[in-house]
Amino acid sequence: MKMAIVGAGWAGMAAAVEAAGRGMDVTVFEATRTLGGRARALGTEKPDGTPITLDNGQHILIGAYSDTLALMQRVGLDLAQVLMALPLALPYPDGTGLQTPAWATRWPAPLDALGAIATARGWTWGERLALIRSSLGWQMAGFRCEPRATVETLCENLPERVVQELIEPLCVSALNLPSSDASAQVFLNVMRDALFGRGAAGFSASCLLLPRTDLTRLFPAAAAQWLQQHHGNTSRIRTGARITGLLNHAGRWRLTGEGVDEAFDRVVWATPASVAAQTLLAHADDNETLASWALSAHALHFTAITTVYAWAPGARLSAPMLALRAEPDAHASPAQFVFDRGQLNPEDAGVLAFVVSASTGERDELQARVLQQGQRQLGMALQPFITVVEKRATFACTPALERPGALIAPGLYAAGDYVQGPYPATLEAAVRSGVAAARLASE
Repeated sequence: MKMAIVGAGWAGMAAAVEAAGRGMDVTVFEATRTLGGRARALGTEKPDGTPITLDNGQHILIGAYSDTLALMQRVGLDLAQVLMALPLALPYPDGTGLQTPAWATRWPAPLDALGAIATARGWTWGERLALIRSSLGWQMAGFRCEPRATVETLCENLPERVVQELIEPLCVSALNLPSSDASAQVFLNVMRDALFGRGAAGFSASCLLLPRTDLTRLFPAAAAQWLQQHHGNTSRIRTGARITGLLNHAGRWRLTGEGVDEAFDRVVWATPASVAAQTLLAHADDNETLASWALSAHALHFTAITTVYAWAPGARLSAPMLALRAEPDAHASPAQFVFDRGQLNPEDAGVLAFVVSASTGERDELQARVLQQGQRQLGMALQPFITVVEKRATFACTPALERPGALIAPGLYAAGDYVQGPYPATLEAAVRSGVAAARLASE
């Protein structure tokens, strides 16, 4: 059976590995020259002219990302080499915040996370107990809530400090929306797996996994190499091949584009939602099923993520990742987290990555505010050298959102972090959708 996969991001490459493993003849078409989609490597230079490979956005994984970790191991990656595992922690530059004590790291979930909450620095016992009670209440309710509830309403009885120092940063980083707009149900899905779920690949579910290498090498490139080594006769990846045409004929799908004109038994469309909607709408004609799916994808709204890479020679933060405080003037403190890239990869020494989830505003003005925030909260001089704005980084994960399904039409499937599923727009959501699409297509 011949399968085409349009898009070589994390969803597309996950689909390719799963499909090849199921004995399908796989061709991956990628419009660009770099694998990874919206989580890919980015070549640039330090201010001193030294070449450096960064990413188009800073990402983290967690130990609950079972499908992603399993697939990374399947394609031969040594997780200990490519990921830095840290116990659940959201420390601030002044040392306060949530940090899992060493004695709690040996406890199974959810005891390790409860240990971190019980010892959160700077919190009163009342604040700690309030969060523990809420967490256990969520568990007793089966991590279910009213579909139209927001995270803000879900957490309205929690103390202000807990909301500002934990809930809001977690919400905006996981769902890329402020708590007032974000889906409480999807937030609970993440909390269920991260705090009370089972970890994967030997990691605790709640531990943070920070990439030690660029995002293309972290999975997509390794998947491509695995396909070549294990299924070289029946799998191929064509970069610089943009698919612009799609036609169903006699039960098969013909793809056309830049140097492409070929029919396939199955097609997995693994591009961003906007690209999928635009292409499918243009070729829906009288196919109501195709048009209906494309319109549902077109109806999604998106939010931006900005990553400001700054240069501070000799800089070393107290932890590889720190949370940044929301200041009284919220406009003056746009970044929620800062990463010390040098602690993850020695070649990146002196590079700090500031992440602004749900970002708004112009690039230069936002960069200036982030640098000023960093200088105030970290107490160091910072020099910018590249700022990456992904304007459509994630779909807006609002309450009761109707997301497109995995089946577009007979023989045509969708894969991407926006496809129906329990998670927001994360790497795990992308990988799960790719694996699921390949399984559906092989049935």
